[in-house]
Amino acid sequence: MIPNLKPYAEYKESGLPWLGRVPGHWSVRRIKTVLRETDRRSEDGAGTLLSLTRVRGLIPHRDMTDKMHSAKTLAGYKCYRAGQLVMNRMQAWSGMFGACEIDGLVSPDYAVFDVLGGHAIKLVLERLKTPDLVGQFALESKGIGSGFNRLYTDRFGPIPISLPPPDEQAAIVRFLDWANGRLERAIRAKRKVIALLNEQKQAIIHRAVTRGLDPTVPIKPSGIPWLGDIPQHWELRPLKSVCKIQSGITLGKDYAGQAINEYPYLRVANVQAGHVNLAVVKMIRVTKAEALRCMLQKGDVLMTEGGDPDKLGRGCVWDSQVKPCLHQNHVFAVRPNQSQLEPHFLSALMTTRYARAYFESTAKQTTNLASTNKTKIGQFQVLLPKVGEQKIILTAINDETLPLNTAISRLEREIELLREYRTRLVADVVTGKLDVRAAAAQLPDESPSPTTEEDADIDTDAEPEDEEAAE
Repeated sequence: MIPNLKPYAEYKESGLPWLGRVPGHWSVRRIKTVLRETDRRSEDGAGTLLSLTRVRGLIPHRDMTDKMHSAKTLAGYKCYRAGQLVMNRMQAWSGMFGACEIDGLVSPDYAVFDVLGGHAIKLVLERLKTPDLVGQFALESKGIGSGFNRLYTDRFGPIPISLPPPDEQAAIVRFLDWANGRLERAIRAKRKVIALLNEQKQAIIHRAVTRGLDPTVPIKPSGIPWLGDIPQHWELRPLKSVCKIQSGITLGKDYAGQAINEYPYLRVANVQAGHVNLAVVKMIRVTKAEALRCMLQKGDVLMTEGGDPDKLGRGCVWDSQVKPCLHQNHVFAVRPNQSQLEPHFLSALMTTRYARAYFESTAKQTTNLASTNKTKIGQFQVLLPKVGEQKIILTAINDETLPLNTAISRLEREIELLREYRTRLVADVVTGKLDVRAAAAQLPDESPSPTTEEDADIDTDAEPEDEEAAE
């Protein structure tokens, strides 16, 4: 995609099997000569809480999709200064490093470093995420189990890292900013097409589940301003009259003296609009009675309690992909009486403008956040054709949206390939497999492209939550 990039003219052996050959003029030095840990703590907890994410790096916690944070105070959190580098000790083995341009506070479990010797922080950051180094970080991380291993500074610092001279680092950063901008524009264009296809898909679903398939059927006023007329033979019933609404487990309960077992459980990050993301399923230890109270069943419609306003009440049908499985208290399990309401019909209804208007009008609103509760969910007025008609409507929706879903899947795969290419390109450049000095010298001046808003969801949905200490 970016032609005419070639290897360097001369290489040398690094002396390390895992590092291999490096460009002849690059240095191989220990990380502690490049990064120096600092540990300043906040006394009053005043400042912006920053969280480390895999795609967007170090960002204000308020900008995360999953904003759960239970610490009562940020006193004792580490101070971060713009231009420093942050490592999540528990996720260093997967390349969890970041930096940002604002001051703030980070988890006490993170490590904060000054960048020494005039090295370009962007290049160092990308270098720390490459497979050869993260493999070493995994080997040097220690703890009681793979999910709890930490990379401590005394084991991190001695690990060798290969780096070009400072002037070449600037050229590499310039090239990567330019290449990332081109790739980001291509991804953004495809995302816009996906958004248009999704709008078309939602229009089809909205029409089908609020007006039915027959445009000539007699209609009646619904009595709900944002819904309008509905088919005359359909009912409107409160959700609680045709569903059981189950609350989930509150994290952090003390079960001292009671027998407990470990179970997988779903978090807000697992519940997406129309599907469950099981890339990361966390475990929780609870009593058998508590587990039975919060156990998911096949056909449950999962709904989120809150978050960004556009994600309020988002949900999907649980198909028992993991058994047994519990859910936390920020996710409701709505269990339809299937003799009256098909789970997939309810799930489709929850995606409509009608449902969105209801939840937005009844939500508890705070800055950039909204939340609902069991009572409000129960009061939602469900459109109820007979179950047989619900099934016919669902079949029609599937048939009509199939070409749209196929096009969306193709575009998402193209975006995935662009991201994979970007990852390979960055790794090849910062490890010295490709020489970009001549290419960088010929580039026009361009501002780096920011991470897209769509990537915000990808980051939080697909990767582990940040480990926040001092709860």
